[in-house]
Amino acid sequence: MSKPPLWFTLLAAVALVWNLAGLFAVVADLRLSAADIAAMPAQQQALYAARPLWSVLASVVAVGGGTLGCLALLLRRRWAVPLFYLSIVGVVLQDIGIFLVAGAARSGNPVPFVLQGLVLAVAIGLIALARRGVARSWLS
Repeated sequence: MSKPPLWFTLLAAVALVWNLAGLFAVVADLRLSAADIAAMPAQQQALYAARPLWSVLASVVAVGGGTLGCLALLLRRRWAVPLFYLSIVGVVLQDIGIFLVAGAARSGNPVPFVLQGLVLAVAIGLIALARRGVARSWLS
């Protein structure tokens, strides 16, 4: 096993911060009280209520897999690859729940598309990064 370049380690660290932010957002979402939900605009309340449980669980899988995958990158472990694949499955299922089932696609608001598009792009990039680390023998 060879030592990865500095850029690889820095990218893994930034990705870890990104995933930790996502993890905190999911935890905050799960901890919303009835009063917090009631304070949301009506359209947001409707979307929140329409999300299927499996989509919410997929969000946990997405950020959990991404966070653990980033830790694996920093520890130089090849099990980062399957964790990132698990994460992207979570992202896709989350998106199906948000956009197709809950109806965010019909809201006319472009922000969820932009944010979830960015999440998907990062998830794809992390798979590529981990696979490169394996191919270059940076991960064992």
